[in-house]
Amino acid sequence: MHGRCAMVQYVGVENMVRLIGSIGIEPYLIGLAGYIEADFRRWASFEKAPRVASHSRDGVIELMPTSDGELYGFKYVNGHPKNTRTGLQTVTAFGVLSDVETGYPRLLSEMTITTALRTAATSALAARYLAREDASVMAIIGLGSQSEFQALAFKALLGIQKLRVFDIDPAATAKFLANLAPHGFEIVVAASAQEAVLGADIITTVTADKLNATILSDNMVGAGVHINAVGGDCPGKTELQRDILLRADVFVEFPEQTRIEGEIQQMAADFPVTELWRVITGATAGRRACDQITIFDSVGFATEDFSALRYLRDQVEGTAYYDDIDLLTAPEDPRNLFGLLGRPAAALRVALGA
Repeated sequence: MHGRCAMVQYVGVENMVRLIGSIGIEPYLIGLAGYIEADFRRWASFEKAPRVASHSRDGVIELMPTSDGELYGFKYVNGHPKNTRTGLQTVTAFGVLSDVETGYPRLLSEMTITTALRTAATSALAARYLAREDASVMAIIGLGSQSEFQALAFKALLGIQKLRVFDIDPAATAKFLANLAPHGFEIVVAASAQEAVLGADIITTVTADKLNATILSDNMVGAGVHINAVGGDCPGKTELQRDILLRADVFVEFPEQTRIEGEIQQMAADFPVTELWRVITGATAGRRACDQITIFDSVGFATEDFSALRYLRDQVEGTAYYDDIDLLTAPEDPRNLFGLLGRPAAALRVALGA
């Protein structure tokens, strides 16, 4: 609160960039992963439901809400792969964190950058439980907006520094190499997806096209590999050949959502999967053998955005990396909202306590 005017903390793009610059992207990813892990460990505390999605010919707009009984959070996010043809981003997002007791929003934030960070942090967190302990080489197929974040999260959380990468677009490859040049990776650019996965312990698929595709075929996946399947995240979009799923143990965030949007939309409704929270809490084993094939069928879930908003709130508190905005009306008499209308500006400022 600020005087009698209910203020909301606002973290825009500029402050988000400044905040990450001050902390460092790898420490930020490590801290964020810690919050995501902590919230998976208290999975039962959350309200859980598949995201509310509005699909169109060219993309999807989604709302992703959840609450732990004390805080309520939601994210608005779109996914429009064709946007890049007109100079727009495929994904944009913003999020809100609110006080359940009063219903008042406390934090409003950009979540385009934050979504990229939380997706990568969740991927690396899952791999920490599912990949082989000696994993040292990761293949990345698809070098769009998420690729650098994935690489840096796996470096920060698992120490992965050797990358084998492929994209059908040379410009995307050049962008990826330029962005990661200062970060100490050993990168091999492959001529095909098949070449990229040779010798890889972890395979990340993160392509953008909204269609059922075979980015990874069964003959490309050897024993002991962990697959981080990120790109398949909506109905009608997959990246893995069905036969791979039959050979692997599949781990998911929230089955009710993943069966609609993830790789397992290809499978029968009773296809067996394991929820990631069960592995993190020790209720169920993750990787049991060196030759086991594991898949994290990642579609992104609302608790991860909740964790990201909590982490962001705690990072900006007491800093200069947010602005107070008067998003909420707070008249002197809360029963007389109409009385604010028609007042001169000066009188209105007095009435609001500004």
